[in-house]
Amino acid sequence: MTVKAVLLDWGHTLFDTAGSVEFIVDYAARHGSAADADEVRDVWDKARRRSRIAEELALGRDKSSAVHHERWTLLWSDLERFAPGVVEALYEFETSAGGWSPYVDTREVLIALKAREVPAVVVSDVPFDLRPIFAHYDLEHLIHTFVLSGEHGTIKPELRLFGIALEAVGVEPQHALMVGDNHINDGAAVDAGIRTLLLAPGRHREPRGLWAILDLVDA
Repeated sequence: MTVKAVLLDWGHTLFDTAGSVEFIVDYAARHGSAADADEVRDVWDKARRRSRIAEELALGRDKSSAVHHERWTLLWSDLERFAPGVVEALYEFETSAGGWSPYVDTREVLIALKAREVPAVVVSDVPFDLRPIFAHYDLEHLIHTFVLSGEHGTIKPELRLFGIALEAVGVEPQHALMVGDNHINDGAAVDAGIRTLLLAPGRHREPRGLWAILDLVDA
């Protein structure tokens, strides 16, 4: 079946939070504390994994900026032992371009999709605007449409966000490909009739494996 549009998750699919542990360690040092990077990574990663379970996602974190802030500061609360105030500083960091960077293969794959005239649609459960982050890395022009949960009041497992994305490019579900990293929210695309590619957890500062998208587009 011809792929006429690619729907792409954002966090941990196209962009990575590779600098968060270093940010916490640096923040602690600047505020008179010595934080062990391995201990920080363990606490931060436990919070990240907790954030992805069904019970947490069901709380509507990504529909509202206020709930998003509340849930993430709670998830990160154990980080406060490294330096008081670090959670609020980390929240500001991870909702800005400074806290995110594209995987090394993101730009090349988006350029390749553009060259093939296959529109790329970012479909993300996020309550803040991603456009400035993409613009910071000169990637915004490679995205056809941003479909963000905070702008539509719905998250991916509820299916409506996929429908909005398909309408934006005028493509039927069977001619679209959804690419993500979470079987709960991204994987729900199969219930909308969309072929879905789920990526295994990636390593920081390494290719994400996004070239597999082009294998499916060119098949």
